[in-house]
Amino acid sequence: MAETSEGLTSTSDPQHVVICGAGVIGSCTAYYLAKRGARVTVVEKTAAACAASGKAGGFLALDWCDGGPLGNLARASFQLHAQLADELDGASYGYRKVDTLSVSIDESARASGRPSAGSSAPEWVTGPAKSAKPIGSTKTTAQVHPELFTKKVLSVAVEKYGAKFMIGEAQELNVELDGLVPRVKGLFVDGELIEADSVVISMGPWSATNKLVSALTTISPLKAHSIVLRPKPEAAITPHALFLTYRTKEGVTMDPEIYPRPTGEVYVCGMSEETTLPSVADQIFPKKQSIAMLQRVAATVSSHLGDAEMVTEQACFLPCSEDSLPVIGKLPNVEGAYVATGHSCWGILNAPATGAALAELITDGVSNTVNLKAFDPARFSKPHRNSSEKLEKTSDCYVQSKAVHAYNVEIISKAGIAWAWHRSSSLQLLWLENLYGHLQVFAPQGPTVIHPSRQHRNL
Repeated sequence: MAETSEGLTSTSDPQHVVICGAGVIGSCTAYYLAKRGARVTVVEKTAAACAASGKAGGFLALDWCDGGPLGNLARASFQLHAQLADELDGASYGYRKVDTLSVSIDESARASGRPSAGSSAPEWVTGPAKSAKPIGSTKTTAQVHPELFTKKVLSVAVEKYGAKFMIGEAQELNVELDGLVPRVKGLFVDGELIEADSVVISMGPWSATNKLVSALTTISPLKAHSIVLRPKPEAAITPHALFLTYRTKEGVTMDPEIYPRPTGEVYVCGMSEETTLPSVADQIFPKKQSIAMLQRVAATVSSHLGDAEMVTEQACFLPCSEDSLPVIGKLPNVEGAYVATGHSCWGILNAPATGAALAELITDGVSNTVNLKAFDPARFSKPHRNSSEKLEKTSDCYVQSKAVHAYNVEIISKAGIAWAWHRSSSLQLLWLENLYGHLQVFAPQGPTVIHPSRQHRNL
């Protein structure tokens, strides 16, 4: 059964959807929305693919997530990658099918200069490889250059399907009451309002800077390091993705990864840590120790990589959710607010299916590409519950000529937004302190706002 939402209804103008973030998730969402006829504006603070989407490995796997909630999403997205490669000239952004190996490396062992007898390791793995076993074939594993892929999808959305791309800081959502339901009316960008029917928060780990998202769940940043090398004899590096079990001479076991690219470059990653997320992507810098270790790994695995030119030393932050599953879908309690984040290390793989399914959910009210139930943001909603928390009395406020004391309100929390009932008058209140700094009251004559030391006024 597919994920459902009421979708957007419009009898004339195309629906306008503002997407916050021009990483791979936002760009794929923009592509599929624009292709479906929506009017799309992508807002990015720094540059397209400036963070993890430009610094990831770009590895794709058909069935590595089978047996869990990610299985159907990954399978659908792997197939969409192949379709996009046919439609968008996949070779232009490094799409190709690859063989994938699990390789054990022990620094303490003596390098033979060539793979051991019976090993599946390619000739360019000249280091002390104890074993090499196939774990993926050209039928089940592939790769893209993530920066080139992200920019290609976004450029097609803009140039072919009419999406707009702008540099600016996505700030607060403009939320107004539609009857008794809070609804998105736009997004403030650099202090100016862009009107919209829906807004998608797809800013990777920075998605948590949005108050609706942070009130609902936690998106934790995981810093990952990588290097890009250019070997001298480029033809010697065959298209084999390597997943290493790497034991240092000090006895530390790590799991680095190596991805040769069709550009002649080789991507090496594997050092991660939990640390503070900078406010902007261009303030992310790699740790020297992590880069040095990746260079050491590369040189140990292959003399070709040890002699290679260093092209890039970099780091990025992966968005990790509380339950290790992506957060994709409609945000509870506010109509027209959507989120797509928390993809961790599988963001490049799962971006097409995420974008396609979210585009369907927004425009049609139902996602058919993949069932999004397991990724529904509402799974983090706390059930309605009474709380002993009381509002501090600040003043007498007046609603419908009845005195309402701020302290006489019982809070019932859901998804970080508290629905409150005034005990004496049974007026439904919506406490949106994080969003507006005041109470909104749903009264028969229309919504009103309670301000400390002020009488109510209609919105």
